Amino acid sequence: MSVRYLEDVEFGADLPAIPADTGLENVRGFVEAVGWDAPRFTDHEAARKEGLPGALVPGIMSQGFLAATIHRWCEAATIERIDTVFRAPMLVDEPLMVSAVVTDIDEDDGIVEVDLTVSNAAAETRVFGTARVRMPRQG
Repeated sequence: MSVRYLEDVEFGADLPAIPADTGLENVRGFVEAVGWDAPRFTDHEAARKEGLPGALVPGIMSQGFLAATIHRWCEAATIERIDTVFRAPMLVDEPLMVSAVVTDIDEDDGIVEVDLTVSNAAAETRVFGTARVRMPRQG
């Protein structure tokens, strides 16, 4: 369920989970845009030759998935900070889901804290973090 205003936010509410597009074409477009076009991100065999389990989704791209989850929940939200912990590699073409929950609401300052998690199909946490989000108010 998406929200529009701080007054719509409920403590403990789950944000709508979204799939993370880790497809090779999406990752390739991202790494080309940021100038990181290296085989470890775009070629499974080349990544394995480097000792990796396969082509990797860049960590900074996973932060984009976290931010997208927040903005799909509340388009007008301003993300002030996302602290992220990378627990395990995210592989290109691996199905991943981003989930989130509201963990604090500061009504005086209009700030909501959200815990975010990126998990694979085996429900293993790959990335988690906390976001500080400024919410618009009604009126």
